Amino acid sequence: MKIVLGTIGAAAVFLLLYLAFWPVSVQPKSWHAPNNTGYTGDFVANEKLANLTMVDLGTRIGPEDADIGPDGMIYVASHDGEILRIAADNTTEVFAQTNGRPLGIEFAQNGTLFVADAYRGLLSIDREGDVTLLADKTVDGSPILYADDLDVTSDGVIYFSDASTRFGAQSNGGTLAASVLDLVEHSANGRVLKYDPATMQTTIFADGLTFANGVAINAAEDAVFVVETGDYRVWRFPMDGSPGEVILHNLPGFPDNINNAEDGTFWIGLVSPRNDIMDKLSDKPFLRQVVMRLPDAMKPAPTRYGFILKMDEGGAVIETLQDPSGTYALTTGAVNLADGRVVVTSLTEPRLGILPSP
Repeated sequence: MKIVLGTIGAAAVFLLLYLAFWPVSVQPKSWHAPNNTGYTGDFVANEKLANLTMVDLGTRIGPEDADIGPDGMIYVASHDGEILRIAADNTTEVFAQTNGRPLGIEFAQNGTLFVADAYRGLLSIDREGDVTLLADKTVDGSPILYADDLDVTSDGVIYFSDASTRFGAQSNGGTLAASVLDLVEHSANGRVLKYDPATMQTTIFADGLTFANGVAINAAEDAVFVVETGDYRVWRFPMDGSPGEVILHNLPGFPDNINNAEDGTFWIGLVSPRNDIMDKLSDKPFLRQVVMRLPDAMKPAPTRYGFILKMDEGGAVIETLQDPSGTYALTTGAVNLADGRVVVTSLTEPRLGILPSP
């Protein structure tokens, strides 16, 4: 009996030492999560996203972002590196292969498709599907480790996010795994970069963001709107270099992409509701390290919930479209089609969602 008790005691001591001291890759910083008011007020729950029609993507998953090409077809990024092209009859074909992990995609006025590839950096793709690497480091030699989303001005200047300079997507188990590390650490190391086609150089436009994510340029082309996933908010950065300001804060979930909608508004996707445990541990960095030592099955995970919202330039929420059942979940954003339908994208789904026109 004493041997059994001794063994149990030794195991308990080992477990406590493991949870307290086993090395982990994150060095959590203390911060104060805003009080989560949940799905109330502007965000009251509804089922407006529950009647999506689906476009099957075959064996592909993760239509992270979409854009409408000059040919009127839908172009979609996928997790295996393919950029898919979807015709009006939902026929899907491969347009290009980046050999990386394409996330944000955006067409320029000349028909070039620009891609923020989390593994490779900033890419361009011509009309024949040929891929060119534009930037994998900044002008000062800093590597781009997690290119995430982008937008393009009418004269070809590209603003794009480098979500984490601490946890590269390729070297940390993929985009989702790397994002979890960055969000748990909360060291505000994300940034927005600017690529100038005239000089072919990439400079830092804004930094100090906790997982810099979605990027969109307004119609007047005098401001860049940036989603800061880790702090549940959206920034507006004037292009003239004036200080940025938070225009939408305390979102009830983790915001992802931001895309231009109609009449100067923007679509924003919320991937998942916030995690109450991690919010409560925001000012307890040691306990967040302990969480990272738990088995994967015991760690907080995304909750299946469909959610996109429309915001105006001032940050006011115009409407939300939700699906609490999570039939189509981990929603990253939306793009308008010319016929009034809305393309809804996802981090992990094997299908592309289409919201019928009203």
